[in-house]
Amino acid sequence: MTEPTMLSKEAVILQESQTPGAARPRGAPRGLSPWGSYALRRAGGVLLSVALLVVVTFFMVPLIPGDPAVAVAGADATTEQIEAIRESLGLNQPLHLQFLQYVGHLFAGNLGESFAYSTSVSSIIATKLPFTAELALLGILVTLLVSIPAGMVVGILTRGGRRKWLDVSFGMLTGFFQAVPQYVIATMLVVVFAIILKVLPAAGAATLSSLILPVVGLSVAPICSIARVVRRETSTVLEQDYLRTARGWRLPALRLYARHALPNLMTTTLTLAGLILAGMLGGAIIIENVFNWPGLGKEIVTAIINKDYPVIQGIILVLGFLAIILNLLVDVILGIIDPRTLGGGKSHG
Repeated sequence: MTEPTMLSKEAVILQESQTPGAARPRGAPRGLSPWGSYALRRAGGVLLSVALLVVVTFFMVPLIPGDPAVAVAGADATTEQIEAIRESLGLNQPLHLQFLQYVGHLFAGNLGESFAYSTSVSSIIATKLPFTAELALLGILVTLLVSIPAGMVVGILTRGGRRKWLDVSFGMLTGFFQAVPQYVIATMLVVVFAIILKVLPAAGAATLSSLILPVVGLSVAPICSIARVVRRETSTVLEQDYLRTARGWRLPALRLYARHALPNLMTTTLTLAGLILAGMLGGAIIIENVFNWPGLGKEIVTAIINKDYPVIQGIILVLGFLAIILNLLVDVILGIIDPRTLGGGKSHG
């Protein structure tokens, strides 16, 4: 008998690495493709998340101690002035009518007017959002590009209990930086690279180099969290029978790990990474204030100090919506990488 060719070997390995696709989910309309039923489920989830986000942002103002009208009018305002402001803001109406008015304004694209600046919240967000988007997108990109290869490399090198010192060192190092608060990491970066070495700016957004420290500060903890997950999943996947078969057939290392190991370890990794990456939007608030980055994070802290409730509501609404969209994108990417997840099934390993 002739030795199997490279292509036939890989066909066997791919067949061994895959399990039968999940059945059509219960309750899904008959005749829909897996992507169609998946889209219906995800659309329902997104609508529910957005509805809860709207409810939470609306009830922020009524539940905050104190009277928003007093915050707008100032401590020296008369009772008549406060009542006039309360009426102009609609705060004298029943709560359900205030909510309906709030939702109506959102559908019209009206996020209200800032108390402090007497300008629309939409214009404030439009000015600050590009800075936060730039920081967050670069942070997410750096996180994925560093954490996944790093976790895989350590998982490969420590396979089967090899190089115990590397496994222990990796766990201690990533655990340390994962536990250190972001503002501490950011402060350390400023001290080392801006004050001692004087190679990077400490604050502001005047040059491209101003992005380096904020992006690193935002990415360190997520990189450590995701790398630990990838290392664990890599170790698990490499012990599967189909990977042993592939190693026995001496496939090229790059093809072995990139084509056969990576897709099967990404299911759990991306599921957890979606939550971690969405949380980076909240971390951007801390980072922006440490590095004086002119984004939504710095603006919301200023709004909290000024009790500028419409700005607070608008920024939380936008950041929450971005987090929902980011999780949706991660789920879609996961469905492309592993179609078995479309039906709610678990991937191999």
